[in-house]
Amino acid sequence: MSLEISDLSIELAGRTVVDGVSLSVGPQERVGLIGESGSGKSLTLLAVLGLLPDDAVVRGGISFDGRELVGLPDRDHAPLRGAGIGVVFQDPTTSLDPVRTIGRQIAEPLRLHEGVGRREARRRAVDAAAEVGLPDPERIVDRYPHQLSGGQRQRVVIATALIARPRLLLADEPTTALDVSTQAEVLDLFARLVDERGASLLFVTHDLAVLRRAVDRAAVLADGRVVEEASVDDLVHRPRHAVTRGLVEATRATTWRAR
Repeated sequence: MSLEISDLSIELAGRTVVDGVSLSVGPQERVGLIGESGSGKSLTLLAVLGLLPDDAVVRGGISFDGRELVGLPDRDHAPLRGAGIGVVFQDPTTSLDPVRTIGRQIAEPLRLHEGVGRREARRRAVDAAAEVGLPDPERIVDRYPHQLSGGQRQRVVIATALIARPRLLLADEPTTALDVSTQAEVLDLFARLVDERGASLLFVTHDLAVLRRAVDRAAVLADGRVVEEASVDDLVHRPRHAVTRGLVEATRATTWRAR
């Protein structure tokens, strides 16, 4: 099992914000976590990464490839980020360093986790840039984030997340800042690369239409609890919970229709 979240609870400032969440992501499986803003989905993902605030109280279990992550010291958790677990956050502008070149940022996981030299790191950064469809990869790796479009910056973040070939990829609202046509391109890219790499995917979003293009199965969160879990097809066409029905109606009101 790649990832097993068991009865996870998170308390912040004396308030329970995630309450008894259980979810599994098997090898090469694509699973979603969907809910409205404040439902606890992003906090669940941050718990997997060990990036919750210092004052957070975490109970339950998070097992990654058989290793328990809850309570793991950061010195032991940090090496997993980028190597065993890749992550793509919502806004590429805040994920990228404005004063470092694209190539250096794509290659950073290789320098940190594999100790590769500068020349080899650049070569593999160029290959990764090409793999995610960035134009003229030999030149684009020498550019800076402000010289790229929003869609290109998100492709850089995806390349960075995947370059060290993690076994699990976490994606937190990775297309929210993009226009609809670019969203579709990025989601198709996600699906292709995850399949080609044989990685597992945990995809967090508030948009059921986006989720349909990214995963096969999903859990619906409301007020920190899982209220429904099913195939995405069942969630769209046979929703059981009122929250899920609300997400379906929201999808039908957007440009992308639930079919």
